[in-house]
Formats: sequence, structure tokens, C-alpha cells
Amino acid sequence: MAPPKTTASKEPLKILMLHGYTQSGPLFHSKTRALEKALTKALPTHSIHFSYPTGPVRLDPADIPGYNWTSDNNEEPEPAFGWWRRKDLPSPTANGEMEIVYTGLQDGLDRIAETIKTEGPFDGVTGFSQGACAAAMVASLLEPGRREFFAFAADTPDEALMERYPSSFYPFHNEGSPQPQLKFAIIYSGFAAPGTRYSKFYEPLLTTPTLHFLGTLDGVVEEARSRALIDRCEEAREAVHPGGHFLPSQRPWLDAAVGFVRECLEKDKKGGGQGGGGKRGEEEDVEDMDVPF
Repeated sequence: MAPPKTTASKEPLKILMLHGYTQSGPLFHSKTRALEKALTKALPTHSIHFSYPTGPVRLDPADIPGYNWTSDNNEEPEPAFGWWRRKDLPSPTANGEMEIVYTGLQDGLDRIAETIKTEGPFDGVTGFSQGACAAAMVASLLEPGRREFFAFAADTPDEALMERYPSSFYPFHNEGSPQPQLKFAIIYSGFAAPGTRYSKFYEPLLTTPTLHFLGTLDGVVEEARSRALIDRCEEAREAVHPGGHFLPSQRPWLDAAVGFVRECLEKDKKGGGQGGGGKRGEEEDVEDMDVPF
């Protein structure tokens, strides 16, 4: 019988963890302890490290949905952050239409790129809500050929409408870069960035294997928004839970995440390349609001 592996001999597994709007890295860490524990227990041959960066956008009380703060309130709001702010701005076209713009998105992606440089390379990414949208973007940006698709779009008449490829991600496509395409992405209450401006994040479809958690009672991110992201992922799986806008910590949903990660790692180790082995859109069956992200 082989002796158990020591920490030094275990295979490293690094996962980038991206918090939701109005959260922070430390707060998201406190909400994902069950997932951390489940993955660590299920993958004893790996030395797992989770990185929790905080978004660069410091939010004001007015940015926080449902928070009513006055100068008479003795309690200061907890620090809240985001990866960007959502705004409705006039379109650059001459038709006078409005479009959804994620102001500060480049700064948010730069913060994530810096985390990849200093704490990576990463094997996978996990995100919640706005962080889930960001997680899908990061997975996309690290895929081979994505930078070229952005460049091609910049040479079209729609250049003014297109988000540019972040320069902070350029080094990850250089020969010898330690950060390859991610092996997996776990998406909780995720959604796709809307409109033509962000289309190159999803065109062509993401090839990174993704697992999408949807809550049947989620009143913040509507199911249609989550499915718009699922439809943009080539190897997407679904896990639908009977809850709202949160990370489910019950056993069935933890098992779904663990099984997905294990399968992606095993396939990568066997030389199967990227891919979680599931069919697109495969489901693992186990309030109206103006959302500012």
C-alpha cells in the first residue's frame, strides 16, 4: 500500500474565486467555505489553493440595491465592491438609442489579470452573480485565438461599439506563459454581458467547460439571463437548485461541483484537452428588480 502523499508531493490545484456585486474577496470567502471543504476532501491528492481578489470599484451606499442610508444612521455600511458599474448610456451610433455599458470593466479585468500574475497560474475559476459574468469573461480571454477575434472585430465598421481586448491579458498568450486555458469554470447565478459591445467574449462560443448553477427562486438574475450565458458556452452543464440568489451549500449541489471539477481534471490528465465531457446544456437534476450589474 502506497504511503499517503505529503503536501509537498501533492499536485497543485489553484482556483480563482470572483465575488458578486456589493461583496468583497473576504466576504465571498466566508460564503464558500462549504465548497472549499468539499473540494479539499474529495481531492486528497491535490494541494488546493483558492484566491479571493476584491473588485476595484468601491461602491457607494446609493449603489447598493435595497440599502437606505441617511446621515442619521449610526451604522456605516459594510465596504462593498464590484468589478464594474452598469450604466445606460447613449449609443455611439447616430440612432439615439441607449445601450448597457459596464463602466470600469477594464479596471476590473486588470485587477483579475494582476491576481493571475501574482497568485496563478490557475486551473479553474468560480464566480457568483457579477463575479460569474466576470468568470466567464476571464475563461474566454484565456482561450486560444480569442485575442485574434477581438482584433478582427476592431477592424470592422462596428469598432466604436466593441469592447477592446484588455492589454493586461496579452502576456498570457505569449509563448512560454505559465497561464494556459482554464480547465473549468463554475458559474453561480451567472449571466452574459448584453449587446454588441461585449459580443466577442462569446463569439465564437466559449470552449472552456462550464457548470452553471441556477436557482428556481432567484429574483435577482432571471433565468433567461443565465440561459443566455449557457447558450454561449460550447460545453455547458446545468445544476438547478430550488433556492434564490445564493451559493447552494447542501450536499447535492456540492457533489455536482466536486464531480464536475474531478471529471475536468481527469480528462485533462488523460490528454483529452479541454472539455468536461458533458453535452451542451445538459442538466444535472438534483421578483422583479432593476439590477445594477
